[in-house]
Amino acid sequence: MNELELLGPRAYGDAPGRAVLKATAEDFQVDEVLDIPLSGTGEHLWLWVEKRGLNTEEAARRLARAAGVSQRNISYAGLKDRQALTRQWFSLHLPGKADPDLSAAENPSLSILKVVRHSRKLQRGAHAANGFTLRLTELSGDRDALDERLRQIQAGGIPNYFGLQRFGFDGGNVVDARGFAQRHELPEQRNLRSRLLSAARSYLFNRVLAARVADGSWNQARLGDLLAFTDSRSFFMAGEAECTDPRLAILDLHPTGPLWGLGESPAANLSQTLEQSVADSEPALRDWLVEAGMAHERRILRLPIAGLTWHYPEPDVLQLEFVLPAGCFATALVREIVDLPSVGQTENSCVF
Repeated sequence: MNELELLGPRAYGDAPGRAVLKATAEDFQVDEVLDIPLSGTGEHLWLWVEKRGLNTEEAARRLARAAGVSQRNISYAGLKDRQALTRQWFSLHLPGKADPDLSAAENPSLSILKVVRHSRKLQRGAHAANGFTLRLTELSGDRDALDERLRQIQAGGIPNYFGLQRFGFDGGNVVDARGFAQRHELPEQRNLRSRLLSAARSYLFNRVLAARVADGSWNQARLGDLLAFTDSRSFFMAGEAECTDPRLAILDLHPTGPLWGLGESPAANLSQTLEQSVADSEPALRDWLVEAGMAHERRILRLPIAGLTWHYPEPDVLQLEFVLPAGCFATALVREIVDLPSVGQTENSCVF
């Protein structure tokens, strides 16, 4: 499956430049933003960890071994790329135990920057956002055109596509999901089951978003849309008054698309017709998600880019800094700015 099948059209036309992303781990830096005050006491040991060339699950295994506990006793908020320099929180459940010596977990690929006790474990999805610093190297393209594209994104946001990382190499996760769906089976391995169900829902969402980008309605509210605020998972129906809500213009309120599950699309009018037709075009995936007990959820179609700044530290390098809500993909932003060479897929960006 190619990029256009898995994602969809760009919002602002062809990319005005070309570049390389992740020539080194330091070119893709991610800092987890966790808005939780830590008490300093409790049976959970929270660790602020910097890692490079290491994915989150590998880091968790290493920390568990060093602490002498089962991997079930370690938690993290979200998955981060292997090919990146990332800083994120982990928690270890250590009831009645002293702080362990974790030095065996540390080497050039993993450093523990802070250790704090807390009364509760770190929950999946607990982080509010991720801060990014990206360096696009071997940059080519007209700088005025690049700056104009970045100003467009700054003012209007981008389509909130799930990135290619979600779908695996050449869309293999979607292919595998279709195979299980056609057999009416679920993978026995929990991680595989979660990955394939997520890929199926993400693919159907991207198909809906691609249609809205193509007809120019991805950043507009229309009658029957379900609207949501940037940082909220609740939504409400758009009537005539809501379609002219001033919060749409300031990128605080957005139309949403379906994360498919039980029941028909709760949208109305043209939006419901579109969403239902996309689901009906993939009946095996649609029914498989329902059979798996997935609830119908919503995701904003338009993604505002908070704190977006950029500069050129070298003539052929563009550095970007910005913050995205948890579950949104930095690569969706990069795609609107530059074409990247095809060098295979990374593992995860940030998980919604």
